Amino acid sequence: MADYVIDDEIDITDVVCPVTFVKAKVALEELDDGQILAVRMNDGEPVQNVPRSIKEEGHQILKLLSNEDGTYTLIVRKVEE
Repeated sequence: MADYVIDDEIDITDVVCPVTFVKAKVALEELDDGQILAVRMNDGEPVQNVPRSIKEEGHQILKLLSNEDGTYTLIVRKVEE
């Protein structure tokens, strides 16, 4: 079992880079420090770019899970800015 509780989820499978990161960033900004966001995204550019960009913003990547359907779920903990 996971050692975290998801506080919010967003699905960015219908948008393309760089909007994918922008949507994830906005969702993180709406959370309180320490809360967890699940980001569902497509394989390819989003999986390569979104985790890297979120990490560069200083947030903690907890997990990247394959959903076995060509999408991934990124689990992120918001870190105080």
